[in-house]
Amino acid sequence: MGIRSCFVVVACWLCVSGFAQNNKSGHFTSFDSTRIYYEVKGNGFPVLLVHGFTGTGEDWKKIDLYNQLVTCGFSVITVDLRGNGKSDKPHDSIAYLNDAEAKDLMGLIHSLGFKNYFALGYSRGSIILARLLVLDKHIQATVLGGMGADFTNPQWPRRIAFYNALMNDTTVAFAPFYKRIKENNLDQLALAYQQYGQPSTSKEELGRIRQKVLVVCGVEDKDNGKGQELAALIPNAWFVETPGTHGSAWHTPEFSATVVSFLQQNK
Repeated sequence: MGIRSCFVVVACWLCVSGFAQNNKSGHFTSFDSTRIYYEVKGNGFPVLLVHGFTGTGEDWKKIDLYNQLVTCGFSVITVDLRGNGKSDKPHDSIAYLNDAEAKDLMGLIHSLGFKNYFALGYSRGSIILARLLVLDKHIQATVLGGMGADFTNPQWPRRIAFYNALMNDTTVAFAPFYKRIKENNLDQLALAYQQYGQPSTSKEELGRIRQKVLVVCGVEDKDNGKGQELAALIPNAWFVETPGTHGSAWHTPEFSATVVSFLQQNK
């Protein structure tokens, strides 16, 4: 896989050598006046990258995949979901309901002038992208990383446990998590409301998706259910395992090579 990854990077460099870079950043004002921070790098078919819980768009720049996508001729869009990073952090639970995050992303893509696009999510980002697959006909193909089928349950115990822990701030088992929130100066109330409003996508809705979907999980990733089960619910989905745990799988060369190959094949 390491050789394959190197081949992909070299081949892509040859394809886009001489292309001008289209770099921009700023805030997009969403449907309810929430300001969403985004960045665009590269020139080509757009790929939207959606981070996981407690993350930001900057997280993608820490892995090789980000530069590989730019090199391979994609316009790479990173975004801070509402409640995170440089985006607004509403302290109102209603602000995270009714697919607010998916609506932010659809509005952003439209404002940037992109019609059709690819999207890649990891962990909670995949949960939001599942809603995009249901709501937005302009999303052409999607990679759902680090996610199984557990989120299809509206009363998913993992989601409820995080919400309760964030609201109460006294759950002993979450002590390391509270520490990380404080050390990174995260907005705990906004994070709680993200869990409160986190959408579920039913198995029936997933069964009606017609876009091509790649589900990628680390072989040791057991955090959010089984990726095989998620892929089985979507008609045009494939499942691939890469090395690693939930936290490490998306940093591997195998993950990057798999994603780049899938997106190149579906341009």
